[in-house]
Amino acid sequence: MPLTTIDFTHLDEVLKKTVTALEDSKGQVFDIAEHAREESLHANEELEQIRREVAQTVQRNDELEKLFRGSRQKLVHVSQNFNIYNEADIKKAYEQASQIQAELTISREKETFLRGRRDLLERRLRNLAETIEKADTIMVQMGVVLTYLSGEIEVINTAAESVQLRQMFPLKIIQAQEEERKRVARDIHDGPAQSMANLVVRSEIAERILEKGRFEEAKEELKSLKEMVRNTLGEVRKIIFDLRPMALDDLGLVPTLRKYVDDFRQRSQIKTELITFGEQRRMPSSIEVVTFRMLQEAMNNAAKHAQATNIQVKLRFSQEHVIGEVADDGVGFDQKKKTGEPSFGIMGMKERMKLLDGKVDIQSAIGEGTRVTFFIPVKPIP
Repeated sequence: MPLTTIDFTHLDEVLKKTVTALEDSKGQVFDIAEHAREESLHANEELEQIRREVAQTVQRNDELEKLFRGSRQKLVHVSQNFNIYNEADIKKAYEQASQIQAELTISREKETFLRGRRDLLERRLRNLAETIEKADTIMVQMGVVLTYLSGEIEVINTAAESVQLRQMFPLKIIQAQEEERKRVARDIHDGPAQSMANLVVRSEIAERILEKGRFEEAKEELKSLKEMVRNTLGEVRKIIFDLRPMALDDLGLVPTLRKYVDDFRQRSQIKTELITFGEQRRMPSSIEVVTFRMLQEAMNNAAKHAQATNIQVKLRFSQEHVIGEVADDGVGFDQKKKTGEPSFGIMGMKERMKLLDGKVDIQSAIGEGTRVTFFIPVKPIP
């Protein structure tokens, strides 16, 4: 159908209504996820309290068991020695044994109830976690559709001028962005968000301890809170660095990479060296970021999976390419063996290379280490 015969106004209205409906639905899904997170926080707090009560009840039951056995032995002893003990002594021993037995029965029932409540809360928390994960996935998918449709609306508004503008928002790029947002959201949810939720619970515990006047115990609790805050701050800084090392913009690729290699060496306790070749120069920001991420991913893989003792990082600058290489002396792996499970690290490397028309080569064998090499074409900065 010729471009001039399309009713862009009507199509634009339909898309806008669709986008509005999706945005409303996304808000409702977000509310569901937030309600589930709030409910999960309260359930966690109740679960911690019940676990403490279970432990106390079990300890009390053990004590009552010993007391009951002792009272039974005393009752038998008194009953068998009429010449020493009178009827009042026997009655007292019997009443004591009966009282302890009744208390033990009640305490056992309390333990059974608490254990049942604990198991119920644990199942409830698992269901809430599944609800949150599904809601997050749906929001990501809806975000992809919304971004794509929003882009299409803009394209339609200018389609009469140029059909090529339909390529302004390629769906693959949008999906990559949304997946990255999902990864960051998970990192925040599983790291700082969980820690902060735990901080809320622990601070309430510290408040209750203070109200009871147990100042030394409260002091220890506050020390623990301080350490948790310090760890959470470290997690936040790591997420910020993973999003984008700010030093890349200020110092460039090589200085940022040298600092990362130094930090990596201290953190992993693996002997790691960086070697550069060619004339160092600034490159387009996208190339510097991808180069850094490729080397970072390969080094992290070597630290996590290779059991390496030495890692060598090479970076070569040429007129037309930047070439990166990470080689380790670890256990290696069989490239021909089909496990049926994809390697998301390798997949991520290949996707990054596709975006920049580059290529990646991975060489490995059992007992011979692994070598990751990638090539990125470079156009001079105008």
